[in-house]
Amino acid sequence: MSNWLDKTDQELLLLLKDSNEQAFAVLYKRYWKKMFAIATHKLKRMEEAEEIVQDIFFSLWTRRASMEITSGLNQYLAVSVKYRVLKSLQHQNKTANFINSLVNQSEVDHGTEDYLAFEELQQELAKYVQELPEKCKLVFHLSRDLGLSHREISDQLGIAEKTVEAHLTKAIKHLRTRLSQFIHLLL
Repeated sequence: MSNWLDKTDQELLLLLKDSNEQAFAVLYKRYWKKMFAIATHKLKRMEEAEEIVQDIFFSLWTRRASMEITSGLNQYLAVSVKYRVLKSLQHQNKTANFINSLVNQSEVDHGTEDYLAFEELQQELAKYVQELPEKCKLVFHLSRDLGLSHREISDQLGIAEKTVEAHLTKAIKHLRTRLSQFIHLLL
């Protein structure tokens, strides 16, 4: 196994594309603790952090033949953990806000229909955002959900501001097309 441990990430990824389980095991051993530490630090819940890391490795294995990692595996996995942690925190926040709104709402009013329509639109938007490539999704989330500037996103992800703009343009174009189709169905 020692010669396996000497292999670079790129060499292991090439072997992984050919469904080499040994290469996967080495990558798992090399990165699991680091990813788990990042996720646990942000989430403060070990079970959820472990689930996120396991999901990322499961995705790595299931998408091994078609996956193209250009930025380096370390950076790819770090971005994947950050994105999934942000997604988890966002989901927790939405759930808490929804529960609080139900507790504070003493009776059903006319705003309920508007709220349900808005929720349906939010669900469709979330579904269409999931169709975006991983990096594009992450840039869109950081910009729209967290309100980060292009420069802040660029600094956080280690990519050029023009690349951030390109990802956002792609995301908005895709979402505009998909949502216009959804709105036509409602009318």
